Amino acid sequence: MDHYLFLAFGSQQNNLYSTDKRNTAYMQKTGVKDSNKSSLENSYLRSYALKLAHQGDYTEAITLLSQLIDSHPQNAVDYNNRGLVYFQSGESQKALRDYNTAMQLNPKLASVYNNRANYYAACGELAAALVDYDQALDLNPRYVRAWINRGITLRDLGQYKDAIDNFEISLLFGQLEGNIWAERGRTYHVWGDWNCAISDYYRALTHLISQDTNEEVSTYRLRLQIENWLDELLFSQKTDWYSNPK
Repeated sequence: MDHYLFLAFGSQQNNLYSTDKRNTAYMQKTGVKDSNKSSLENSYLRSYALKLAHQGDYTEAITLLSQLIDSHPQNAVDYNNRGLVYFQSGESQKALRDYNTAMQLNPKLASVYNNRANYYAACGELAAALVDYDQALDLNPRYVRAWINRGITLRDLGQYKDAIDNFEISLLFGQLEGNIWAERGRTYHVWGDWNCAISDYYRALTHLISQDTNEEVSTYRLRLQIENWLDELLFSQKTDWYSNPK
C-alpha cells in the first residue's frame, strides 16, 4: 500500500513551552478574560497533543485530545485529530468512528473527508476513498494533500493517465512539490515510462534536499522512499540490459 498524506500538523508546535509562558505572562499583564485564556490554553493543548503524535507518543496524544473532547464535545476538529492519531496508532475502527462524528458535527470540514478517505484506501476500498477525496476537494479545491492522495488512489486503480493529470493539477498550487513529483514519478514508473519516472525522482530529491536542513521525519522518510524507488528502477534497467544486450 502506498503512503498517503494526512492532516498537516502545522508549525505552531515549535517552541510550545516558551511561547505558552510568554502568552501566560501577557495575559497576566493585560488582564485577558478567562474565556479567551481558556481558548488559548485549549489551542496550545491541541498543538501539544499533535506534537506528541508526531513523536510517536500516541497514547498521551489521545489522552489530551480526549480531554479536549470532554470539555468541548461539539468541536469537530478535535474528533478529526483524535481519529487521525487513532489511525496512526493502528486503531482503525476508533478512527473511523471519530471521523464520522466529526462529519456529523461539521459536514464542511474538508480535512476529515481526506482522512476518512485515507482510512478507506488503507482498507482497499478505493472507490469509497475517491468519493471522500472528491468531497474534500469540492469543499476546498486548493487542498493539495487531497489532490495528491486522490492521484495515488487513481494509480492504485491502474488509471495511470488520470493519476498523472491529477498530479499536474496539484502542481498548480505551488505546495508540496517534492511529494507531487515523487508520486508522479512513481506513477510513470509503474506505467512503464521509466525516463519520465527518473526525471521526476531526481526533481523530487533535488527539491527536498534544497529545503530547510531541519527536515521533518516525514520528509526524511519520503527521501528514503524515492531513493528506494529509484534504485528499484535502475536495477530493473540494468537487468534488462544484461538480458537483452544490443
